[in-house]
Amino acid sequence: MTRPKDLNPWDSPRAFYGTELRRHREAAGLSQEELGALVFCSGAYIGQMENATRRPKKEMAQLLDAALHTDGILTRMCEAMEQASQHAEYFRLAAELESMASAICEYAPMIVPGLLQTPEYTRALIRASRPFASEEFIEKSVATRRERAQLLEGSEPPEVWFIVHEMAIRAAVGGGEVMRAQLAHIRQLMQNQRVLVQVVPQAIGAHPLMHGMFALMYFTDAPPAVYTESAYSGQLLDSPALVASYAKTYDLGRAVALSPDASLAMIRAAMEDFAA
Repeated sequence: MTRPKDLNPWDSPRAFYGTELRRHREAAGLSQEELGALVFCSGAYIGQMENATRRPKKEMAQLLDAALHTDGILTRMCEAMEQASQHAEYFRLAAELESMASAICEYAPMIVPGLLQTPEYTRALIRASRPFASEEFIEKSVATRRERAQLLEGSEPPEVWFIVHEMAIRAAVGGGEVMRAQLAHIRQLMQNQRVLVQVVPQAIGAHPLMHGMFALMYFTDAPPAVYTESAYSGQLLDSPALVASYAKTYDLGRAVALSPDASLAMIRAAMEDFAA
């Protein structure tokens, strides 16, 4: 049984859904395991939805409505969440897996990884890439990325390791003030031992990670997966051979990147440059 946690239902649509699912289950006098048996899943799966760590799927919501006699309310809530989601369609499943991962290893060649971004950095990035986007779209996108970043703020966050190219910490996204604040945020996360960050210096030239962004995700009860992304598309890979190849490439990247301490020193130096 997954131990329930107290959620603020207004923190996010997923938290609201989890709170409502738990309320209806308890009103029906069912344990997580008993409800899971009725809808052909584990009690742990029910607990993950109630704790807002797993995104509900429409097919599961329909089974839950039937088991709990809730007249379709959980299905309608699920549909509303899907329509309101600001994640690109190709990233939605990867975002769900990210929220369940026990460890994440990501390489970022050009921009600060989404989990590390400040709202101001995200806003400047979106405005540069989508110059005709409405303010409503931009602010929803910023809020969605901020919700993702809450993954690092929980009591039991995953182990998160980033390798970033020096370009990502030197490009003046949003101007000097925004970048200084962004780098200060990364520094704080590193000092609080929330993340490990290594920088690949520009001077190193060719290196094993040059082929583009990717993120390895590891799970306690499932095989690892890899997410790769380009400008307007992404791909989730779970072939054991491919995952092993990406893992080996990441290990080679760790070997050529600066150590975490040396990377922190480079980040501090970049902060000083942006303050000049």
